[in-house]
Amino acid sequence: MLLMFVKATRGGVSQISHRHGKANHKHMSYYDTTQPTKYLTYLDANNLYWRAMSELLPTHKLKWREPEDVETFYNGKMIMIWDESKCAYIVFIMAIYWITEALPIAVTSLLPIILTPLVGLGSAKEVSSHYLSDTSMLFLGGLIIAVAIEHWNIHKRLALAILMYVGTETRWLMLGLMLPTWLLSMWISNTATTAMMIPITNAILVQLKEANVPIEEIVTEVYDNDALKLEDIEVNGVIKENGQPTSTDIKKTDKTSNYKAEPEDNMNQTESKAHLEICKMMSICIAHAANCGGLGSLTGTGPNVVFKGQSDMLVYHLHYIFEKYGGESPVTFSSWFAFGLPISAIMLLLSWIWLQLYFLGKGCLQFCSGNAESKSRIKSLLRKEYASLGPIDFAEAAVIGHFVLLALLWITIDIGDGGGWHNLFPPKTVSNSTPAILLSCSLFIFPSRLRKFSEKGPIPPLLTWKIVEKKLPWGVVILLGGGFALAFVSQEYGLSKWLGTQLAVLKPLDPWIVNMILCIIVAAATEVTSNVAMCTLLMPILAELSLQLEVNPLYFMFPAAIATSFAFMLPVATPPNAVVFAYGYLKVIDMVKVGFLMNILGIVVLVIGTETWGEAVFGFHKQPDIFKHGLNNTDIINNTCICNGSLLL
Repeated sequence: MLLMFVKATRGGVSQISHRHGKANHKHMSYYDTTQPTKYLTYLDANNLYWRAMSELLPTHKLKWREPEDVETFYNGKMIMIWDESKCAYIVFIMAIYWITEALPIAVTSLLPIILTPLVGLGSAKEVSSHYLSDTSMLFLGGLIIAVAIEHWNIHKRLALAILMYVGTETRWLMLGLMLPTWLLSMWISNTATTAMMIPITNAILVQLKEANVPIEEIVTEVYDNDALKLEDIEVNGVIKENGQPTSTDIKKTDKTSNYKAEPEDNMNQTESKAHLEICKMMSICIAHAANCGGLGSLTGTGPNVVFKGQSDMLVYHLHYIFEKYGGESPVTFSSWFAFGLPISAIMLLLSWIWLQLYFLGKGCLQFCSGNAESKSRIKSLLRKEYASLGPIDFAEAAVIGHFVLLALLWITIDIGDGGGWHNLFPPKTVSNSTPAILLSCSLFIFPSRLRKFSEKGPIPPLLTWKIVEKKLPWGVVILLGGGFALAFVSQEYGLSKWLGTQLAVLKPLDPWIVNMILCIIVAAATEVTSNVAMCTLLMPILAELSLQLEVNPLYFMFPAAIATSFAFMLPVATPPNAVVFAYGYLKVIDMVKVGFLMNILGIVVLVIGTETWGEAVFGFHKQPDIFKHGLNNTDIINNTCICNGSLLL
């Protein structure tokens, strides 16, 4: 008779069915394998075998087997469906749906609630509890602040101010476009930033074209263009044209062709090839700057937040590895700035240099300097647009104050060596989500203008819920929640452990080589799927791989999370790429040629950064003490993930 225990949840029958279960379960201190056992079900956490196990079992007569021996015993006569296989089925279905977008990405993120109980793994209640975590609330608070910045046009004011400062020479104009895009993308949606900057870019390109059209008509046409409105842009890779959803294979719009250069095969004879190259360069620099900017802060882009959530989960499960960080997640705003911001800045600089080398050949260098008339027209355009915003009013100053205060609170919550304002509260009671939600709520209370002496009645607040409902990308919040739920299922039911074990073949390689290989794979894969989805699938696997290779889990997870944002090659790789492609200057081959080297440069910078200042910030190479005490990776995993077992009677 074969008696199998396959349920792998929270230290139940699956552990005591193994001869080493005694050491791993608090109720097993009295267990003696030489004596009959009474009520074996007492140790079953899920109470699934209550009726079957409520009698005495002669465990002293049992012949204990390892799972590998059991598989040999089956000899092909019985099919075993392990929890790992069920979990792999869920991951496979979601990966296919995420890649093909057969369902909207946010809808696919809800599938764990359906599939987990359907395949018999766990309850929907348990899975649903992971959709709104502390990290999700942190991201939600950041998004609400970003909505306020967009609502009061602060992002546009910043962009125009920088452009007016850098000058009108083409290469400096490109830097002037990239800097505000980069800065804004650290705090607000990469897609929204790109959609705001592209009309400004096109207006400048029109002036460089030196068209014989009155400047007032040009400005009106550029900013009134409804071919690609900000509210029609989804954050998760879906773009709508005039309110109707389309695939991510973006086509050129007819509207934009009225005021910009056509692709090379449709160019007028009077247009120069040099100008088209400038148009391509100016367009693609916006997408690159947005993608680089997302790396600079913890809330800059979705994968960063996914990684933060996964690191928090690791602290709970692998607390003994994170003791050197005080038992808390080392991933904070200040530590992210220390590691991610230099990578982001270096990538921005490399992109600026590479785009000039690629697009500005001999014929373009002379064109770059422009002439007095074109420079004058560009200056006039920028001044006109900035003047239309008027002086900074009370509402704008209040929103800027909220943003600056939030950034300061995020940075100073934990400044290392036990410092930071979190010490004003009981341990582990406040987190990064606390100031985010506090200041988000303040936006709905703080008045948008000062009350006049004789004025009566309510004054509108800085932000209303209707505005938030309309502009906040709710799909991203659901996507993050689905990622956390999927990660929980993968870890709880052993899939991450199994995949990590398969990747243990990389153990003979140096860790930095393994890290580089992983970054290359991630950067290639993220070109064809959502970067958030990719990060969600990888983080639990890389955590288990790090245990197999006996390295700090953050050493593989942090670079991989950043590598998911190295999506420079294809229009479908990331929404900013799709937005700039939709304006019609670029062909896919242009993005591939330019983006390929950017991906290579990004991986090189990332690997070097991990080994240098990343090591200084996080101590990636400091081996956890638990590995030094002779405890192997199998023992570690057994302490955190319960393994399947079986008995042979």
